[in-house]
Amino acid sequence: MKIVDESYLPAVVGVAVVGDRVLRLLFSDGTAGDVDFSGERWTGVLSPLNDPAYFAEVTVDPEAGTIIWPGGIDLAPEPLYEQAKAIRSSPPDSLAGTLLA
Repeated sequence: MKIVDESYLPAVVGVAVVGDRVLRLLFSDGTAGDVDFSGERWTGVLSPLNDPAYFAEVTVDPEAGTIIWPGGIDLAPEPLYEQAKAIRSSPPDSLAGTLLA
């Protein structure tokens, strides 16, 4: 079942941790880019994301079209897409296989 309307926003289809709280995201329209959260200091329900080991447990929720962590933490795809477009990357073949879908 497809929930995300791609005419509005491409869905996140892959994610890889490529640095200390830096994610490489792949979107359904082919956009790939890095999103750097290293400067973030999360509070409240997002505070577990401050732990690098927990942060590295990120996966893709294909129904929501975004990234999620254990326990139900997720991030809105709109700012992720804008940040990924701003810092585009071309994942090398070796990394392309590591993007989690």
